[in-house]
Parts: sequence; structure tokens; C-alpha cells
Amino acid sequence: MKNIFKNIAVFVGALMLMTSCEKDQIQAVLNSSAAPAVSLSAPNVVLTKDKENNDVLTISWLKPDFGYDAGPTYTILLDKKGGDFSKAYSYASGSQLSKSFKGAELNAILLNLGLAPGTASNLDVKVQAKLSEKVILSSPIADLNATAYLDKLDLSTPWGVVGSAFNDWGATPDAPFYKTGLAGVYVSYVTLKDGEFKIRKNNDWGVNYGDTGADGKLEAGGDNIVSKAGTYKITFNETALTVKIEKYSWGIVGSAFNDWGATPDAPLTYDPYSDQWRGVVALKDGEFKVRQNSEWSVNYGDDGANGTLDANGANLVATKGNYLITVSFTENKISVQKITNLWGVVGSGYNNWGATPDFTFVPDYGNFTKDFDTKGIWVAKNIKLLTGEIKFRANSDWGLNYGDDGADGTLEVNGANILVTAGTYDITLDFSKAKPAYTIKKK
Repeated sequence: MKNIFKNIAVFVGALMLMTSCEKDQIQAVLNSSAAPAVSLSAPNVVLTKDKENNDVLTISWLKPDFGYDAGPTYTILLDKKGGDFSKAYSYASGSQLSKSFKGAELNAILLNLGLAPGTASNLDVKVQAKLSEKVILSSPIADLNATAYLDKLDLSTPWGVVGSAFNDWGATPDAPFYKTGLAGVYVSYVTLKDGEFKIRKNNDWGVNYGDTGADGKLEAGGDNIVSKAGTYKITFNETALTVKIEKYSWGIVGSAFNDWGATPDAPLTYDPYSDQWRGVVALKDGEFKVRQNSEWSVNYGDDGANGTLDANGANLVATKGNYLITVSFTENKISVQKITNLWGVVGSGYNNWGATPDFTFVPDYGNFTKDFDTKGIWVAKNIKLLTGEIKFRANSDWGLNYGDDGADGTLEVNGANILVTAGTYDITLDFSKAKPAYTIKKK
């Protein structure tokens, strides 16, 4: 019997030794030249808008020598210097041994990593070679110094519209004026109520203008300007001290939306970060056009379906779905981008859990990225809530919805209802984070 136990002990010891040797062998491979070595075409990259379509950086590596004919797949990872790569940008290159980045592509990556535009930043770059779910080899880290550019316009000014016709004389921020191509000439696109307004600087009464005599000429501290309800373009000339007020709006009309005007057009909103007009629109199978002031005197279609706007052009064809429609009148371009998830607010605190349509979010154009659909920031402004509960759901359907377990500001799929009290709010959904989050700010 003793011999039997002795033999078993010898066998187990040998097995442990073999297993240890095998682990040591694998560990040696992981720490050897099998790991891919990364090369950068340039260690320092300064990005500019005029080179957005140029190849600006190529990351390449040699196929590792595993000692046998292996077929790994590769992933490139970029992170801020000293990061742990948990929030890194990743690019799956398959079996390819290099990746070239265009200027606009790399710029978007840098901005999404939170790097400040116009400032040189250090990054860590590595490549992973995946042999199996359990065997992933990482290269040594390569250093990259890169400078991003601001990929949006800065048309902001200190001027704004204030009054009973807009914000109850300053109860909320003034409607902003934006720069134009003419020095000292600014425009504001604003929806007014019956009432009065003035133009002031920095949301403060220290510098303000009115129009004594209603002659289009502005005077410091002058009379309030009378308005009627409607959507307007207000042009303010700071040098000549004049103001021009004209009815002005752009919208989507057609069988694909409102039976060619049987109900109001879908409004487009001015985006000063790109000098374009944008709107989130739920379309049906049908056709549509873009028109001004809900009238046919100025309308655009697209002859040739090539994305170019044509005055009185052919109808654009649509299939059922939710879309982000972007129109540039400076470039005469239109894009119609399908949205996977159109987010809305639903609940006893808004629409009795869907008895009426959900309040729809729109992309945050100030933080707009190409992958806004799945990784962007969405905002719902001036939503009037009741005391009750709300959730956020996609496409007015319960198939995908978010609540907040723990009331900590982070979102969970099918999470707990969110308690709200009556008031007017701005709500933000942030899907750019590793874990989605939201904020609710009372106005």
C-alpha cells in the first residue's frame, strides 16, 4: 500500500513539474520577440484642417515569430500618456500589418480622447496580437506626440436677445447672436412670442440697445422693440447700430413627413459650430423637400440625387426611419443620415408612460462627432416635467430603455425609474463615456 501511495506522489509531482514547465514555456513566449514591435511613420504630428484628407500617420508592425505558423488578428490601441488603455481608441486591423490615418480621422480620435485642440499632447500607442481568447500579446508602448485642431467654427459673440418675447427679461440665457462674413454684423435665429425685446451684451444690462421710434436705428438704452409670435432672423450691425427683423425658418415638407404641408413642417435648427441647419426627423416612405418659412417661394430639392441642393429641384426619396438631416446653404449640400436610436423621455413625469409622443432628444452639436449615433451626447432642452417618474427609451419603444439604479447619475439598461419634480429642465444623455450617464438641470 505504501508503494502505491509513493508511486502516486511521484506521478503527481511529475505532472506538476510538467505543468510548471509548460506555463514557463508559454510565459517565455509572451515575454519574447513574439510580441509585435510598433513603428510610427512620424513621432510628432501636427494636424491642420487643410490636410484633413491627407495620410498623416501610419502605424505598422512586423508579424511576430511564434515558432509555428500562427494566424493572429491585430488591434491598434491609442490612449493618453500614462493611461491604462481601458478607455483607449481601438482599431481592429484583422490580419493587416499597418494602418494609415487620414487627418480628419486622427483628429476625431484625439478629440474623443479628450485632448485639447491646438496643444501638443503625448499619447501611448500599442498593438495587440490575438491568438485566442486566452492568449493576447501586447507590443511595447510607442510614444506619439500629436496636436489636434478645433473641428468646429467659433461664431460666438457676447451679444444676445432679451425680453418678454423670449426669456422673460433674462429668466433664462439670452438668445445668442452669431458672427457673419461681415465684420461687426451678427445674426440671431430666434422664435419669439408676442411681446418686446432688446439687444444686450454679456447677458447684462450694462450695455443694451433698443429702437426709439421703431425706425430700425438702435439707441443705447432705447425703447423696447415690439414683436409678434414667430420665428425670425434678427440682423444686428454693431458698427452702424441698426437692426433688421425678418421672418425666417427652414423646414422639411413632403409626403414622407406631413402630407406636403397638411401639418407644420419639421423645423431645422441653426448649428453655429458648422454653419449648417440640422434637424432630427422621423420620415415615412415617400418624398420630401426643404423650404423656407413654410412657403413654396423658396424651396430646394436634389436633381440627380447627388447630395447637391437645387432650387425647385426634384423631390428627395425617403424610406421609413429616423434621420438627421443636415443642410449647408453655403455649400449647397444636403445629407440624410439614418439614426439607429432616437432617444426620448417617457414616464408619468411627462406623457403618462407613452399616452402621447415621447419628448425627443437631439444631438449636442457643440460636441458633435461622426459616431454621434451610438457614442454621442444628446440633449433635450426646455422640457416641462410633472412630479413623477421618467425613463429614457429608444425609438418610442421599450425594447431598449435606460433608468438609474442607485440614483447616481449613471444609466443602466432596464434600470429604475428616475424621480422628478415639476419644472422646466434641460436633460443630457452622454453615451461617450464607458458607462452611459445623464444630467437633469432645472432652468
